[in-house]
Amino acid sequence: MRAVVCQEGALEVRDVPAPRPARGQLVLDVLACGICGSDLHARHHADAAADAAQAAGYDDLMRPGDAVVLGHEFCGEVEGGGRRWRGPVVAMPMVRAAGGVHLTGLTTHAPGAYAEQVLVQESLTFAVPNGLAPDAAALTEPTAVALHAVDRGQVARGRPAIVVGCGPVGLGVVGVLKARGVRTVVASDPSPARRALARALGADVVVDPGEESPFDAAVGAGARFLDAQQLFGLAVGSMEKLRAVPLLPWQHVFRLAEAAGAGPQGPVVFECVGVPGILDTLITSAPLATRVVVVGVCMADDVIKPSIAINKEVDLRFVLGYTPAEFRAALHLLAEGEIDANVLVSGRVGLAGVEEAFAALADPETHAKVLVDPSAPGQLVRT
Repeated sequence: MRAVVCQEGALEVRDVPAPRPARGQLVLDVLACGICGSDLHARHHADAAADAAQAAGYDDLMRPGDAVVLGHEFCGEVEGGGRRWRGPVVAMPMVRAAGGVHLTGLTTHAPGAYAEQVLVQESLTFAVPNGLAPDAAALTEPTAVALHAVDRGQVARGRPAIVVGCGPVGLGVVGVLKARGVRTVVASDPSPARRALARALGADVVVDPGEESPFDAAVGAGARFLDAQQLFGLAVGSMEKLRAVPLLPWQHVFRLAEAAGAGPQGPVVFECVGVPGILDTLITSAPLATRVVVVGVCMADDVIKPSIAINKEVDLRFVLGYTPAEFRAALHLLAEGEIDANVLVSGRVGLAGVEEAFAALADPETHAKVLVDPSAPGQLVRT
């Protein structure tokens, strides 16, 4: 079969062996596969990504010299069909192979879906519901990444969310936040095109960070944050009032108020940029008690000022992947129209045009999400 192989940073259409399923596995005829930012990273930063995965206990992520078929955001039809698997399906990109479980599209042991066919685990396969189009269903995987980030962010009722960076992952986070009912979502990106997409996905406020701080924009939208002097004043004033009441067990009242969410609450910030310096910028400019959820993948060393984060009690959370339940939930958010996938898909390309698509994705004004269609002509076509 034909597939796009990445090796030593080059992308080439080659004839490769068709997948052969073991027990509990299926072969999908690929209908659509999204080009992910991690694919762009894998092409040029394979060693750094593999070293990071190795530190977490996974030793088989691709290295530059490996010949790997990329692609892990896919929708397809089960080869041969059958009663159970009629129509399009999606699957989590993990398969049993070579004595372990491997990540589809990121290792030689599990070729990805920039190909005519891809191998999947039947236990991780989900029928596409509600007549959702394959192009939209292919966005299940990146939507699950966004959903997991939002779940880890734990945005409490009334607490504003700020999304910094409106590439495909950041836009997915915007969509999930609004689908989850978050009242105030501020989206920040220097690209006018990406800000327009964030607005289309429901962002309440969009800002150019070169002109306005997203934290100031959140205040302008009604959020209220405390600085250190205001917090000190609140602490002293609260204790004066509590102790002015005779026989009042003030410590119990204090604990009840804390349990109810009283006290300083900064925004929940989703960092979806992944470049050196962005974390330090956020920590320095954030209000007290800000929670920063790190979604963007920075492939270089970085430096922060811990003393500032300590003084502000900034909470840093790093996220990766999703659970099977989150993957299914993401599919249903798309299928039920809670997130409009059509906003994100900006182009389609055949196997021979993947190199062109990778280059086009470097320009944020041109494309957001490009889908690979193995049956399409090679050239990149806007949708």
